[in-house]
Amino acid sequence: MDLQIEKKRILYALFFPALFVLILWLLLGIEKIEGANWSRFGIYPRDINGLFGIITSPFIHSGAMHLFSNSIPLLVLGWCLFYFYKDLGYGVFPILWILSGIFTWILGRDSWHIGASGLTYSLAFFLFFSGVFRRHSPLIAVSLLVVFLYGSIVWSMFPVTEMVDPTISWEGHLSGAVSGLLCALIFIKKGPQKPELEDDDEEEESEEVENNVV
Repeated sequence: MDLQIEKKRILYALFFPALFVLILWLLLGIEKIEGANWSRFGIYPRDINGLFGIITSPFIHSGAMHLFSNSIPLLVLGWCLFYFYKDLGYGVFPILWILSGIFTWILGRDSWHIGASGLTYSLAFFLFFSGVFRRHSPLIAVSLLVVFLYGSIVWSMFPVTEMVDPTISWEGHLSGAVSGLLCALIFIKKGPQKPELEDDDEEEESEEVENNVV
């Protein structure tokens, strides 16, 4: 593969996640400069007024530390999505966004739920399960990378999280995880697939092993 083309692919895949994270930081800066509180643009479960937050909540964060905790995962996972899944990523990303928001609106506690954590979880779980389901070597490698980097996030998607920090929306995390799993199943036949050549190679290797058995 041409090195220049590969460099362009890498940068192209990083463009959207980097732009998205930049917008999040710009919005947080504007909010702080104005001395405003935009939490009302989050999701308020089972309330008509909180439905709009399904779209806007990922843009709203409580502070720099909250946003920073989401920024690096969004960059890494977003790059993986758009690099390894190419055009499929642009269709999956908004669905993960909306679906995780809908589930949060249904399942969440009576409070404002803000931040891009649900989106981060949906990306992580989509990349993990999509690689496992497709059984394609490069995508399985992405699944293992997700487990290595973010495997510990599973502990923040259960009700026990409230005992550690009641301000954490474990419902948003769980909603993102479910959304990622569902999208991995729904789009299992779309995007990159395991080449038939890999199946042929595996069959040939199995035959060689059988022939070498005494």
